[in-house]
Amino acid sequence: MSAIVSIKNLRKQFGSFNALAGVDLQINEGEVVCIVGPSGSGKSTLIRCINQLEDFDDSSEVKIAGIDITQDETARADVGMVFQSFNLFPHMTIRENITLAPLRVKQMSEQQANAIADDLMQKVGIEAQADKYPSQLSGGQQQRVAIARALAMGPRVMLFDEPTSALDPEMVGEVLDVMRDLARSGVTMLVVTHEMGFARQVADRVIFMDEGKIVEAGKPAQIFDGPAHQRTRDFVNAVLQH
Repeated sequence: MSAIVSIKNLRKQFGSFNALAGVDLQINEGEVVCIVGPSGSGKSTLIRCINQLEDFDDSSEVKIAGIDITQDETARADVGMVFQSFNLFPHMTIRENITLAPLRVKQMSEQQANAIADDLMQKVGIEAQADKYPSQLSGGQQQRVAIARALAMGPRVMLFDEPTSALDPEMVGEVLDVMRDLARSGVTMLVVTHEMGFARQVADRVIFMDEGKIVEAGKPAQIFDGPAHQRTRDFVNAVLQH
């Protein structure tokens, strides 16, 4: 398998704080990677750097499909991102939210963009909400719209930044179900999550981060059942007790 995401020596500072302290990571096409770790460990900063929402040290290298993202803006089009907050446009219908980027960025016809929107709305289970506005939907439905909107651009990599953390508990499952379906369909996914059950069930690989570094990475069973590092063991034990 070829690496769709290649990261070398990724460093990011906020003032004197080392948010990322030299991260190396390769993600293969079709792979589902979950990133876990305590708050402030650099998880969200890592994926925000991949999507160029944060700049990073000049000595660092981030490539998408072999293209250096700092050298070629087209690499960004290969990356879709779903945030904690849904970031939908409140004055646009669900259909308009999904078709906006294909129409404006990819210069698709309305017919093409609507066909893609119809397919994606059905895929994430919101086809009945097409003509509603975000404020008329539940949090879980809005997050499913956000997933469909990100997929509408046909990205090669999907980034998720704690996509269920802003949801009421009863809505978490419906969003995770959509993400499970995406994983089964072969979408390359990098997911920052606190949902350990999801990570154990869906991930090909789990990465544990702490203090801006990857402490340990491996199959879910290795990380959750037999971690090699004491810091990973402490984290897993604390999380699984709750």
